[in-house]
Amino acid sequence: MTRFLYNLALLALLPWVWLRLRLRGRKQPEYLQHTGERFGFYPSAQKEKETGDLIWLHAVSVGETRAAAPIVAALKARHPGCRILLTHMTPTGRQTAEALFGDGAQRAYLPYDYPFAVRRFLRHFRPAVGVLLETELWPNLIAQCQKHGMPLLLANARLSEKSARRYARFPRLTRAALQGLAAIAAQTEADAARLRALGAPRVDALGNVKFDLLPPPEQLALGETLRQRMGPRPVLLAASTREGEEALLFAALTQRPERLGDALLVVVPRHPQRFDEVAALAGKLGFIVQRRSENTPLAAATQVLIGDSMGELFAYYAACDIAFIGGSLLDHGSQNLIEACAVGRPVLIGPSTYNFSHAAEQALACGAAKQIGSAQELLETASALLADEPTRQRMGAAGKAFAAAHRGATAKTIALIESRLAAAHVPQ
Repeated sequence: MTRFLYNLALLALLPWVWLRLRLRGRKQPEYLQHTGERFGFYPSAQKEKETGDLIWLHAVSVGETRAAAPIVAALKARHPGCRILLTHMTPTGRQTAEALFGDGAQRAYLPYDYPFAVRRFLRHFRPAVGVLLETELWPNLIAQCQKHGMPLLLANARLSEKSARRYARFPRLTRAALQGLAAIAAQTEADAARLRALGAPRVDALGNVKFDLLPPPEQLALGETLRQRMGPRPVLLAASTREGEEALLFAALTQRPERLGDALLVVVPRHPQRFDEVAALAGKLGFIVQRRSENTPLAAATQVLIGDSMGELFAYYAACDIAFIGGSLLDHGSQNLIEACAVGRPVLIGPSTYNFSHAAEQALACGAAKQIGSAQELLETASALLADEPTRQRMGAAGKAFAAAHRGATAKTIALIESRLAAAHVPQ
Protein backbone atom coordinates (compact mmCIF):
# COMPACT_ATOMS: atom_id res chain seq x y z
CA MET A 1 0.00 0.00 0.00
CA THR A 2 2.85 2.39 0.81
CA ARG A 3 4.47 1.88 -2.60
CA PHE A 4 1.05 2.23 -4.24
CA LEU A 5 0.70 5.70 -2.71
CA TYR A 6 4.28 6.47 -3.72
CA ASN A 7 3.45 5.59 -7.33
CA LEU A 8 0.31 7.71 -7.26
CA ALA A 9 2.42 10.65 -6.11
CA LEU A 10 4.91 9.99 -8.93
CA LEU A 11 2.11 10.01 -11.51
CA ALA A 12 0.77 13.28 -10.12
CA LEU A 13 4.24 14.78 -10.46
CA LEU A 14 4.76 13.65 -14.06
CA PRO A 15 3.83 17.04 -15.65
CA TRP A 16 6.21 18.77 -13.24
CA VAL A 17 9.01 16.39 -14.22
CA TRP A 18 8.76 17.57 -17.82
CA LEU A 19 8.55 21.19 -16.71
CA ARG A 20 11.63 20.83 -14.51
CA LEU A 21 13.62 19.37 -17.40
CA ARG A 22 12.61 22.30 -19.58
CA LEU A 23 13.51 24.85 -16.92
CA ARG A 24 16.88 23.27 -16.23
CA GLY A 25 17.47 23.08 -19.95
CA ARG A 26 17.37 26.88 -20.17
CA LYS A 27 20.55 27.13 -18.12
CA GLN A 28 22.07 23.83 -19.23
CA PRO A 29 20.83 22.72 -22.68
CA GLU A 30 22.28 19.23 -22.13
CA TYR A 31 19.26 18.49 -19.92
CA LEU A 32 17.15 18.50 -23.10
CA GLN A 33 19.28 15.75 -24.67
CA HIS A 34 18.52 12.03 -24.29
CA THR A 35 15.24 12.85 -22.53
CA GLY A 36 13.72 9.56 -23.67
CA GLU A 37 16.25 7.68 -21.57
CA ARG A 38 14.83 9.27 -18.44
CA PHE A 39 11.61 7.36 -19.16
CA GLY A 40 13.21 4.09 -20.23
CA PHE A 41 13.51 4.63 -23.98
CA TYR A 42 16.98 3.82 -25.30
CA PRO A 43 18.32 3.78 -28.87
CA SER A 44 17.94 0.36 -30.47
CA ALA A 45 21.58 0.47 -31.57
CA GLN A 46 22.51 0.65 -27.90
CA LYS A 47 20.76 -2.62 -27.13
CA GLU A 48 23.13 -5.48 -26.41
CA LYS A 49 22.34 -9.01 -27.60
CA GLU A 50 24.60 -10.73 -25.07
CA THR A 51 23.21 -11.67 -21.68
CA GLY A 52 24.70 -12.10 -18.26
CA ASP A 53 27.93 -10.15 -18.65
CA LEU A 54 27.06 -6.51 -18.15
CA ILE A 55 27.96 -4.82 -14.86
CA TRP A 56 25.93 -1.70 -14.14
CA LEU A 57 27.06 1.11 -11.84
CA HIS A 58 24.86 4.10 -11.07
CA ALA A 59 26.72 7.34 -10.35
CA VAL A 60 24.38 10.30 -9.96
CA SER A 61 26.70 13.15 -10.84
CA VAL A 62 30.35 14.21 -10.96
CA GLY A 63 31.46 13.15 -7.47
CA GLU A 64 29.96 9.69 -7.69
CA THR A 65 31.32 9.22 -11.22
CA ARG A 66 34.84 10.08 -10.10
CA ALA A 67 34.41 7.71 -7.15
CA ALA A 68 33.48 4.97 -9.64
CA ALA A 69 36.85 5.26 -11.42
CA PRO A 70 38.85 2.86 -9.19
CA ILE A 71 35.95 0.38 -9.19
CA VAL A 72 35.66 0.47 -12.99
CA ALA A 73 39.43 0.07 -13.38
CA ALA A 74 39.49 -2.93 -11.06
CA LEU A 75 36.50 -4.59 -12.73
CA LYS A 76 37.97 -4.15 -16.20
CA ALA A 77 41.30 -5.59 -15.07
CA ARG A 78 39.79 -8.59 -13.28
CA HIS A 79 36.90 -9.25 -15.68
CA PRO A 80 37.96 -8.16 -19.17
CA GLY A 81 35.08 -10.09 -20.73
CA CYS A 82 32.47 -8.08 -18.88
CA ARG A 83 31.02 -4.83 -20.18
CA ILE A 84 30.46 -1.79 -17.98
CA LEU A 85 27.40 0.45 -17.98
CA LEU A 86 27.49 3.80 -16.15
CA THR A 87 24.17 5.53 -15.50
CA HIS A 88 23.71 9.09 -14.29
CA MET A 89 21.09 11.68 -13.43
CA THR A 90 22.99 14.83 -14.50
CA PRO A 91 24.65 15.85 -17.77
CA THR A 92 27.85 16.73 -15.89
CA GLY A 93 28.00 13.21 -14.50
CA ARG A 94 27.60 11.81 -18.00
CA GLN A 95 30.27 14.16 -19.38
CA THR A 96 32.63 13.16 -16.58
CA ALA A 97 32.13 9.47 -17.43
CA GLU A 98 32.92 10.17 -21.07
CA ALA A 99 36.12 11.99 -20.09
CA LEU A 100 37.22 9.30 -17.63
CA PHE A 101 36.25 6.10 -19.44
CA GLY A 102 35.75 6.97 -23.12
CA ASP A 103 34.70 3.88 -25.08
CA GLY A 104 35.59 1.66 -22.14
CA ALA A 105 32.08 2.00 -20.69
CA GLN A 106 28.57 2.59 -21.93
CA ARG A 107 26.73 5.65 -20.67
CA ALA A 108 23.04 6.33 -20.19
CA TYR A 109 20.62 8.15 -17.92
CA LEU A 110 18.92 6.08 -15.26
CA PRO A 111 15.18 6.50 -15.77
CA TYR A 112 13.01 8.21 -13.21
CA ASP A 113 11.52 5.80 -10.68
CA TYR A 114 8.37 4.99 -12.63
CA PRO A 115 7.69 1.22 -12.79
CA PHE A 116 7.21 1.25 -16.59
CA ALA A 117 10.47 3.16 -17.11
CA VAL A 118 12.50 0.95 -14.79
CA ARG A 119 11.17 -2.20 -16.48
CA ARG A 120 12.24 -0.86 -19.88
CA PHE A 121 15.69 -0.07 -18.55
CA LEU A 122 16.22 -3.57 -17.13
CA ARG A 123 14.85 -5.32 -20.22
CA HIS A 124 17.00 -3.22 -22.54
CA PHE A 125 20.36 -3.62 -20.79
CA ARG A 126 19.78 -6.90 -18.87
CA PRO A 127 22.57 -6.27 -16.33
CA ALA A 128 23.92 -9.22 -14.36
CA VAL A 129 24.52 -7.10 -11.28
CA GLY A 130 23.85 -3.49 -10.34
CA VAL A 131 25.73 -1.17 -8.00
CA LEU A 132 24.27 2.07 -6.65
CA LEU A 133 27.04 4.39 -5.50
CA GLU A 134 26.70 6.46 -2.32
CA THR A 135 23.00 6.81 -1.36
CA GLU A 136 20.34 6.33 -4.00
CA LEU A 137 17.25 4.53 -2.73
CA TRP A 138 14.59 4.22 -5.44
CA PRO A 139 11.74 1.93 -4.27
CA ASN A 140 10.50 0.89 -7.73
CA LEU A 141 14.00 0.35 -9.08
CA ILE A 142 14.89 -1.91 -6.18
CA ALA A 143 11.59 -3.80 -6.40
CA GLN A 144 11.96 -4.36 -10.15
CA CYS A 145 15.53 -5.60 -9.75
CA GLN A 146 14.25 -8.13 -7.23
CA LYS A 147 11.48 -9.16 -9.60
CA HIS A 148 13.98 -9.66 -12.44
CA GLY A 149 16.27 -11.66 -10.16
CA MET A 150 19.09 -9.16 -10.55
CA PRO A 151 21.20 -8.48 -7.41
CA LEU A 152 21.43 -4.78 -6.63
CA LEU A 153 24.08 -3.49 -4.22
CA LEU A 154 24.52 -0.17 -2.46
CA ALA A 155 28.26 0.58 -2.37
CA ASN A 156 30.35 3.35 -0.82
CA ALA A 157 27.17 4.29 0.99
CA ARG A 158 27.07 7.42 3.08
CA LEU A 159 24.12 8.68 5.07
CA SER A 160 24.34 11.92 7.00
CA GLU A 161 22.12 12.59 9.99
CA LYS A 162 20.23 15.09 7.86
CA SER A 163 19.54 12.52 5.13
CA ALA A 164 18.67 9.85 7.70
CA ARG A 165 15.98 12.12 9.17
CA ARG A 166 14.56 12.66 5.69
CA TYR A 167 14.36 8.94 4.94
CA ALA A 168 12.88 8.30 8.42
CA ARG A 169 9.79 10.27 7.40
CA PHE A 170 8.83 7.32 5.21
CA PRO A 171 9.78 4.36 7.41
CA ARG A 172 7.95 1.57 5.58
CA LEU A 173 9.04 2.65 2.12
CA THR A 174 12.65 3.11 3.26
CA ARG A 175 12.76 -0.19 5.15
CA ALA A 176 11.38 -2.11 2.18
CA ALA A 177 13.91 -0.51 -0.16
CA LEU A 178 16.86 -1.26 2.12
CA GLN A 179 15.73 -4.84 2.66
CA GLY A 180 15.45 -5.32 -1.09
CA LEU A 181 19.15 -4.68 -1.64
CA ALA A 182 21.43 -7.69 -2.01
CA ALA A 183 24.20 -6.06 0.05
CA ILE A 184 25.19 -2.69 1.48
CA ALA A 185 28.75 -1.44 1.88
CA ALA A 186 28.93 1.73 3.98
CA GLN A 187 31.82 4.16 4.16
CA THR A 188 31.98 4.33 7.96
CA GLU A 189 30.52 2.63 11.02
CA ALA A 190 28.44 5.76 11.65
CA ASP A 191 26.92 5.49 8.16
CA ALA A 192 26.30 1.78 8.74
CA ALA A 193 24.58 2.44 12.08
CA ARG A 194 22.22 5.00 10.52
CA LEU A 195 21.34 2.58 7.71
CA ARG A 196 20.68 -0.22 10.20
CA ALA A 197 18.45 2.10 12.23
CA LEU A 198 16.35 2.66 9.10
CA GLY A 199 15.87 -1.08 8.63
CA ALA A 200 18.83 -2.32 6.60
CA PRO A 201 19.48 -5.95 7.60
CA ARG A 202 22.96 -6.33 6.09
CA VAL A 203 25.50 -3.51 6.26
CA ASP A 204 29.29 -3.73 6.22
CA ALA A 205 31.57 -0.73 6.79
CA LEU A 206 34.23 -1.15 4.07
CA GLY A 207 35.66 2.36 3.88
CA ASN A 208 35.50 5.12 1.27
CA VAL A 209 36.61 4.25 -2.28
CA LYS A 210 37.39 7.94 -2.88
CA PHE A 211 40.63 7.36 -0.96
CA ASP A 212 41.65 4.94 -3.73
CA LEU A 213 41.40 7.57 -6.46
CA LEU A 214 45.10 8.33 -7.02
CA PRO A 215 46.27 11.55 -8.70
CA PRO A 216 46.81 10.64 -12.38
CA PRO A 217 50.40 11.36 -13.50
CA GLU A 218 49.17 13.26 -16.56
CA GLN A 219 47.11 15.54 -14.31
CA LEU A 220 50.10 16.22 -12.07
CA ALA A 221 52.14 17.06 -15.16
CA LEU A 222 49.38 19.39 -16.36
CA GLY A 223 49.43 21.01 -12.93
CA GLU A 224 53.11 21.79 -13.35
CA THR A 225 52.36 23.37 -16.72
CA LEU A 226 49.56 25.46 -15.26
CA ARG A 227 51.79 26.61 -12.43
CA GLN A 228 54.44 27.71 -14.89
CA ARG A 229 51.82 29.80 -16.68
CA MET A 230 50.74 31.34 -13.36
CA GLY A 231 54.26 32.52 -12.61
CA PRO A 232 56.02 32.79 -9.24
CA ARG A 233 53.08 34.23 -7.29
CA PRO A 234 51.48 32.26 -4.44
CA VAL A 235 48.24 30.53 -5.49
CA LEU A 236 45.07 30.09 -3.43
CA LEU A 237 42.63 27.65 -5.01
CA ALA A 238 38.89 27.72 -4.31
CA ALA A 239 37.89 24.29 -5.63
CA SER A 240 34.39 23.07 -6.51
CA THR A 241 32.70 26.22 -5.24
CA ARG A 242 28.92 26.29 -5.03
CA GLU A 243 26.47 29.07 -5.80
CA GLY A 244 26.83 31.98 -3.36
CA GLU A 245 30.30 31.07 -2.15
CA GLU A 246 32.17 32.97 -4.86
CA ALA A 247 30.23 36.13 -4.01
CA LEU A 248 31.25 35.82 -0.35
CA LEU A 249 34.86 35.23 -1.29
CA PHE A 250 35.00 38.11 -3.77
CA ALA A 251 33.30 40.46 -1.28
CA ALA A 252 35.80 39.58 1.44
CA LEU A 253 38.69 40.15 -0.95
CA THR A 254 37.23 43.48 -2.09
CA GLN A 255 36.98 44.67 1.52
CA ARG A 256 40.52 43.60 2.45
CA PRO A 257 42.57 43.16 -0.76
CA GLU A 258 45.83 43.33 1.20
CA ARG A 259 45.00 40.00 2.82
CA LEU A 260 46.28 38.03 -0.14
CA GLY A 261 48.87 40.55 -1.32
CA ASP A 262 50.04 39.54 -4.78
CA ALA A 263 48.64 35.99 -4.52
CA LEU A 264 46.53 34.66 -7.36
CA LEU A 265 43.00 33.45 -6.58
CA VAL A 266 41.95 30.48 -8.74
CA VAL A 267 38.22 29.73 -8.64
CA VAL A 268 36.88 26.45 -10.05
CA PRO A 269 33.05 26.38 -9.85
CA ARG A 270 31.52 22.99 -9.17
CA HIS A 271 29.04 23.19 -12.05
CA PRO A 272 30.18 24.13 -15.57
CA GLN A 273 26.96 26.00 -16.35
CA ARG A 274 28.13 28.62 -13.81
CA PHE A 275 31.53 29.33 -15.39
CA ASP A 276 30.30 32.41 -17.27
CA GLU A 277 28.30 33.65 -14.28
CA VAL A 278 31.26 33.50 -11.90
CA ALA A 279 33.63 35.12 -14.40
CA ALA A 280 31.11 37.93 -14.96
CA LEU A 281 30.68 38.44 -11.21
CA ALA A 282 34.43 38.77 -10.67
CA GLY A 283 34.71 41.26 -13.53
CA LYS A 284 31.75 43.26 -12.29
CA LEU A 285 33.41 43.66 -8.89
CA GLY A 286 36.48 45.14 -10.53
CA PHE A 287 38.86 42.17 -10.52
CA ILE A 288 41.15 41.56 -13.47
CA VAL A 289 40.03 38.15 -14.68
CA GLN A 290 41.39 35.46 -16.97
CA ARG A 291 39.92 32.07 -17.82
CA ARG A 292 41.62 28.69 -18.07
CA SER A 293 39.88 28.09 -21.41
CA GLU A 294 41.91 30.94 -22.92
CA ASN A 295 44.94 28.63 -22.56
CA THR A 296 47.39 31.53 -22.39
CA PRO A 297 50.12 32.60 -19.93
CA LEU A 298 48.79 34.56 -17.01
CA ALA A 299 49.15 38.32 -17.21
CA ALA A 300 51.01 39.89 -14.30
CA ALA A 301 47.99 42.07 -13.46
CA THR A 302 45.48 39.18 -13.33
CA GLN A 303 43.93 38.76 -9.91
CA VAL A 304 41.40 35.97 -10.48
CA LEU A 305 41.71 32.93 -12.73
CA ILE A 306 38.45 31.08 -13.47
CA GLY A 307 39.03 27.36 -13.85
CA ASP A 308 36.45 26.81 -16.56
CA SER A 309 37.50 23.31 -17.58
CA MET A 310 36.20 19.81 -16.91
CA GLY A 311 38.21 16.93 -15.49
CA GLU A 312 41.24 18.96 -14.39
CA LEU A 313 40.70 19.27 -10.66
CA PHE A 314 43.78 17.21 -9.78
CA ALA A 315 45.82 19.55 -12.00
CA TYR A 316 44.48 22.60 -10.16
CA TYR A 317 45.43 20.99 -6.83
CA ALA A 318 48.91 20.28 -8.16
CA ALA A 319 49.26 23.91 -9.29
CA CYS A 320 48.19 25.61 -6.05
CA ASP A 321 49.79 26.32 -2.68
CA ILE A 322 46.60 26.07 -0.60
CA ALA A 323 43.24 24.51 -1.46
CA PHE A 324 39.91 25.69 -0.07
CA ILE A 325 37.20 23.06 -0.59
CA GLY A 326 33.92 24.49 -1.88
CA GLY A 327 30.48 23.51 -0.69
CA SER A 328 31.65 23.96 2.89
CA LEU A 329 31.34 27.73 3.33
CA LEU A 330 27.56 27.58 2.84
CA ASP A 331 25.31 24.71 3.90
CA HIS A 332 26.10 22.25 1.08
CA GLY A 333 27.95 19.64 3.15
CA SER A 334 31.34 20.17 1.42
CA GLN A 335 32.84 18.68 -1.71
CA ASN A 336 35.60 16.07 -1.69
CA LEU A 337 38.64 17.12 0.37
CA ILE A 338 40.44 13.78 -0.07
CA GLU A 339 41.80 14.60 -3.52
CA ALA A 340 43.58 17.75 -2.30
CA CYS A 341 45.08 15.78 0.58
CA ALA A 342 46.26 13.06 -1.80
CA VAL A 343 48.14 15.66 -3.86
CA GLY A 344 49.76 16.97 -0.66
CA ARG A 345 48.18 20.39 -0.46
CA PRO A 346 47.14 22.15 2.78
CA VAL A 347 43.35 22.09 2.97
CA LEU A 348 40.93 24.73 4.26
CA ILE A 349 37.31 23.74 4.85
CA GLY A 350 34.30 25.70 6.02
CA PRO A 351 31.80 24.79 8.75
CA SER A 352 29.51 22.61 6.59
CA THR A 353 31.05 19.15 6.12
CA TYR A 354 28.20 16.65 6.58
CA ASN A 355 28.86 14.94 3.23
CA PHE A 356 32.45 14.22 4.31
CA SER A 357 32.10 14.45 8.08
CA HIS A 358 34.32 11.47 8.90
CA ALA A 359 37.06 12.43 6.43
CA ALA A 360 36.92 16.07 7.55
CA GLU A 361 37.21 15.15 11.23
CA GLN A 362 40.21 12.93 10.56
CA ALA A 363 41.92 15.44 8.27
CA LEU A 364 41.53 18.13 10.92
CA ALA A 365 42.75 15.80 13.67
CA CYS A 366 45.94 14.78 11.82
CA GLY A 367 46.80 18.36 10.85
CA ALA A 368 46.11 18.02 7.12
CA ALA A 369 43.34 20.62 7.21
CA LYS A 370 42.21 23.76 9.02
CA GLN A 371 38.60 24.81 9.47
CA ILE A 372 37.40 28.35 8.89
CA GLY A 373 34.04 29.91 9.69
CA SER A 374 33.71 32.69 7.11
CA ALA A 375 35.14 34.08 3.89
CA GLN A 376 37.05 36.70 5.90
CA GLU A 377 38.58 34.00 8.08
CA LEU A 378 39.41 32.02 4.96
CA LEU A 379 41.50 34.90 3.62
CA GLU A 380 43.15 35.49 7.01
CA THR A 381 44.12 31.83 7.38
CA ALA A 382 45.28 31.56 3.78
CA SER A 383 47.41 34.69 4.17
CA ALA A 384 49.08 33.29 7.27
CA LEU A 385 49.76 29.95 5.59
CA LEU A 386 51.16 31.52 2.45
CA ALA A 387 53.72 33.26 4.66
CA ASP A 388 54.55 30.04 6.53
CA GLU A 389 56.10 27.46 4.21
CA PRO A 390 57.12 24.98 6.98
CA THR A 391 53.50 24.73 8.15
CA ARG A 392 52.30 24.25 4.58
CA GLN A 393 54.81 21.44 4.10
CA ARG A 394 53.76 19.74 7.35
CA MET A 395 50.07 19.96 6.39
CA GLY A 396 50.77 18.65 2.89
CA ALA A 397 52.75 15.68 4.23
CA ALA A 398 50.01 14.96 6.77
CA GLY A 399 47.43 15.01 3.97
CA LYS A 400 49.35 12.50 1.87
CA ALA A 401 49.76 10.18 4.87
CA PHE A 402 46.09 10.56 5.77
CA ALA A 403 44.94 9.67 2.24
CA ALA A 404 47.31 6.69 1.99
CA ALA A 405 46.27 5.29 5.38
CA HIS A 406 42.63 4.95 4.36
CA ARG A 407 43.02 3.21 1.01
CA GLY A 408 41.71 -0.29 0.36
CA ALA A 409 37.93 0.10 0.16
CA THR A 410 37.90 -0.63 -3.58
CA ALA A 411 39.32 -4.15 -3.16
CA LYS A 412 36.68 -4.95 -0.53
CA THR A 413 33.93 -3.54 -2.72
CA ILE A 414 35.13 -5.55 -5.73
CA ALA A 415 35.03 -8.72 -3.61
CA LEU A 416 31.42 -7.94 -2.71
CA ILE A 417 30.48 -7.37 -6.36
CA GLU A 418 32.26 -10.56 -7.43
CA SER A 419 30.34 -12.60 -4.89
CA ARG A 420 27.13 -11.45 -6.57
CA LEU A 421 28.55 -12.03 -10.04
CA ALA A 422 29.35 -15.60 -9.06
CA ALA A 423 25.81 -16.07 -7.76
CA ALA A 424 24.46 -14.75 -11.07
CA HIS A 425 26.63 -17.29 -12.98
CA VAL A 426 28.47 -14.63 -14.95
CA PRO A 427 31.56 -15.99 -16.80
CA GLN A 428 34.61 -15.01 -14.77
